[in-house]
Amino acid sequence: MKNERLFAVLLAPVVSEKSTYIAEKHNQVAFRVIQDATKQEVKAAVEMLFKVQVESVQILNRRGKEKRFGRTPGRRRDARKAYVCLKAGQEINFAEGVK
Repeated sequence: MKNERLFAVLLAPVVSEKSTYIAEKHNQVAFRVIQDATKQEVKAAVEMLFKVQVESVQILNRRGKEKRFGRTPGRRRDARKAYVCLKAGQEINFAEGVK
């Protein structure tokens, strides 16, 4: 896989109550990923960027909500998330560089 593609696969970490609970309980990290990302690409990208070992990857597609903007109906964009299970003893700390 090309390095340029792997840098583009991960969009952002998902920081929510659910994702922190999953991180503590199951040693998993949640990421927003691009729409056509595969499990193998997500695994390679996480291992390359964060220097950790990945055990497994689960990907889910979330449909955008139907919303109204004034009188006009609209729709939020679809999202794709990846739950990355890290091997025992591995950890990703996003607050490392923040001071």
